[in-house]
Amino acid sequence: MGDDRRLAAVVALAQGMAAAHTPQDSWRAAALGACRALAGTFAALSVWERELGLLRVLVNVGDRAADEEEFPEAEAYPVHRFPEITEFLHERWITGGEPNAWVETADGGAAGEPGYCHQRVAALRRRGRGSCVVAPIVLHGRAWGELYVARSTGAPVFDRADADFATVLASVVSAGLAQTERLEEVRRLAFTDALTGLANRRAVDVGLEEAVERYRREGTVVSLVVCDLNGLKRVNDTLGHAVGDRLLERFGSVLSLCGAMLPGALAARLGGDEFCLLAVGPPADDVVKVADELCRRAGELELGDGVACGVASTGDPVGPVRSARRLFRLADAAQYRAKAEHAARPVVAGREGPDDPVVRLADAPDTPDGGTGAERRRFRGRP
Repeated sequence: MGDDRRLAAVVALAQGMAAAHTPQDSWRAAALGACRALAGTFAALSVWERELGLLRVLVNVGDRAADEEEFPEAEAYPVHRFPEITEFLHERWITGGEPNAWVETADGGAAGEPGYCHQRVAALRRRGRGSCVVAPIVLHGRAWGELYVARSTGAPVFDRADADFATVLASVVSAGLAQTERLEEVRRLAFTDALTGLANRRAVDVGLEEAVERYRREGTVVSLVVCDLNGLKRVNDTLGHAVGDRLLERFGSVLSLCGAMLPGALAARLGGDEFCLLAVGPPADDVVKVADELCRRAGELELGDGVACGVASTGDPVGPVRSARRLFRLADAAQYRAKAEHAARPVVAGREGPDDPVVRLADAPDTPDGGTGAERRRFRGRP
């Protein structure tokens, strides 16, 4: 491959990773870009999980064997079977060298070090591949994993120039992975409450919109638990905001624990002393039981005065739920009633007959002064 074609391949790989929206997209773009750049028939990207001592495959692309999934859930290999990822890299670094790629063939080592690796050679033979080039990936100054590109039996064997080019590609992949990490951190911060580590209001807005759309398409039960932590102002006024923050963190932990009782539930802090759980799938009765447990545990906290909790679910007779906003209003109205009545247990919308006061409150027209007929929180910026 000429210099111009290789430069174009490097640019294409970098652009592919830059355009990725998720880590999986980034992994796939890296493997595909390297496979094309090196005229391979198969490529994989793997990460070294130090704490587990495993080389875990993130993605397989190209001509995959029967046992190779594109995004495998459990394809991992003990690192001791591939000592070069630790020993070889270490030796190169302590002598001041860079971690270069190397080539192996179905007949043994071909170009570069560390040479023959029984596990890799056996894999090449088993899967009908004639040679492979392995390029270590270094991220933040540490061995992160490896880029692996193979050619089928009968294709030209990788040579030293290919190994050198693979080293360059691994550097480009490393830069792309670093960018993906930064973007993921930005996304995480955008949807995470800084104090409690729970999801934030933005995450609830997005999740609730998607959940209600799924309910409308498939009938999947969607439930929302909205709760207000009682006594926070008193704690702030008498003991200070640092203690109040600890109360919020402690309740956030309780909410997370209870949310774990509902598969896939999203635990969030809406802001101030207001929290919620969003559950998609579990029956309404299961959600109410968890809300009851949440109230009980909140009442046992050392500080504060328990929690006012309201529940609304499409699994209960609450009328048509055509929008996320209506389900939110129902849960909010239930929580408002629990607050007004100093209820020790959750108030559930739709469970008091055809003239349920919570449903009537949620469906009442908004009042100009923001009284009990109005939703007390804004939903996606709309009053």
